Amino acid sequence: MAFECQDSLEVSLVKNSIDSGEEQVGLGEFISNSYNRNSIDAKYQLEIAINREGEVVCLSKNSIEEQAGLSQFCPCSDYGTLIHDSGKSQSETEIEIQKTSPSNAKVYDISGNYRRLITDLPSVLISEILNCLDPKELGVVSCVSTVLNRLVTEHSVWKDFYYERWGVPVVPGFSDEKSWRDLFVEREFRSKTFRGRYSIDVLYGHTEAVRAVFLLASAKLIFTSGYDSIVRMWDMEEGMSIACSRPLGCTIRAVAADKKLLLAGGSDGFIHCWRAVEGLSYLFDLVASQNPSTEFRIWEHEGPVTCLSLDVKRIYSGSWDMTVRIWDRSSFKVVKVLRHTDWVWGLVPRDTTVASTSGSDVYIWDSDNGTLLTIISNAHAGNTYALARSHTGKFLFTGGEDGAIHMFEIMSDCMETNILEVSTWIPHSGPVHSLAFEFPWLVSASADGKISLIDVRKLLQTCKPSMGKNVSKVRPMEHNSVEPPQRMLHGFGCNLFSVDIGADRIVCGGEEGVVRIWNFSQALEAEQRARALRGIRLENRMRRRKLQTELTGKGSRTDQCSVAAKKNPINGDRNGVWHNKRGMSGRMKA
Repeated sequence: MAFECQDSLEVSLVKNSIDSGEEQVGLGEFISNSYNRNSIDAKYQLEIAINREGEVVCLSKNSIEEQAGLSQFCPCSDYGTLIHDSGKSQSETEIEIQKTSPSNAKVYDISGNYRRLITDLPSVLISEILNCLDPKELGVVSCVSTVLNRLVTEHSVWKDFYYERWGVPVVPGFSDEKSWRDLFVEREFRSKTFRGRYSIDVLYGHTEAVRAVFLLASAKLIFTSGYDSIVRMWDMEEGMSIACSRPLGCTIRAVAADKKLLLAGGSDGFIHCWRAVEGLSYLFDLVASQNPSTEFRIWEHEGPVTCLSLDVKRIYSGSWDMTVRIWDRSSFKVVKVLRHTDWVWGLVPRDTTVASTSGSDVYIWDSDNGTLLTIISNAHAGNTYALARSHTGKFLFTGGEDGAIHMFEIMSDCMETNILEVSTWIPHSGPVHSLAFEFPWLVSASADGKISLIDVRKLLQTCKPSMGKNVSKVRPMEHNSVEPPQRMLHGFGCNLFSVDIGADRIVCGGEEGVVRIWNFSQALEAEQRARALRGIRLENRMRRRKLQTELTGKGSRTDQCSVAAKKNPINGDRNGVWHNKRGMSGRMKA
């Protein structure tokens, strides 16, 4: 959305009051109140409409609790975007925003009213106004003028948007030189490639069914395990096997890893661990003889380990012994035991909470003190096998034995935790064994041999909630209006057990004993070429529009040339016929 605006671009910012009889206050009072964060509430709704024909952008802001006029503001800047108070008698204030030059800092309109600069607003107030916009609206505002483009590009809200959706950038190629806006736009662009073309790589090596797959996108590695009791490591780019472990003696149902630690959970109740080897390109040495400093086991569970996860300080493990155990990562000792009433099938930690599934129920725990915050009873008809969460943990996805997928929103404050059901999909005819989420795509693998891709973007809204208030971030939608899965991947045998997503790829394993990788990087390259062509067309369109504007400004001269052309026809032919330079052929002359 980065394109130049014409010099004649005019922007109107209209603020309508709900109560037409309500008195307006001056901007001076509004600004003084704006330093109190409570005066700028999320109850303000900003709407942006673009009139492309007239090159007019309209920003309207409806207030529910507070009404503020713009009649007592005195600027002192030299250049920027101009503000004009129309002085309307009703409860409506109109602000015209135009481009000015530094040499013309103080401008007056025909009626003598002083035109003011929006950049003269305090930086705190400008920041709070931009905080009320979502990424799409910020992109529109950045196209109004170069001044607003700079303010929007440098605003810290882009970092919040990125962290809320994807967390800390860990993908290869991350550079501190890029602005957070550029990083956000690039990542948002990459997320659209899952609608395009793909290629499939099939990895052979396991001799029995594959129960767990894990994609470590930051290191371009894939880890798989299954009934053959071997953990295999694959190169994500080449699709080649790098190394495999010795047989661990039992079925490996869970795998988790980061750049420092690799975990594998066995059906005998142990957790097998590998530490990363410094200087090793593929991080973990799986083929070397057992070295206690880099390879070891920890025991605590009394049943098969079915799920694993880890963060910077802790390790989380769930088992059929009906417990979730929280381990200290430095000492590898259990610090908390979360007891359930049935087998534990899945868990996902986020921040200070951990969600787990036991039987047909879903539990939300406080991982610091081990207390149960809330429980979703009978989330599915049958066992709840699969679990996934957004990066912030606000949204929870469950898949169960009934083939359904539920989406919940977790709203927490200092007093209580509430669960709101957002949507339900039934894309599968068999149990959902695994879920994976990377904004905005939710991927599911089922016993019916199908993989579904669900785009949850339309269900979410990006907003800054009020301080201390429990505000839903889900758009109000009826269940009947929820779109079905955007894509279904077919052509496999039955019983897909595990799936993961990341780095333009989807990885899945199942009963066939093979690992499949769907590579969408070709779609990314095609989309990049298409975007470059669109940029060229847009640049040409803007150049033609600029030329047209210049010709329109020379309209009087064009009229004079038209009159002269009528008085002096070419070659003296007054009937207005334009002859062919090559003349007529011999037959025509005859």
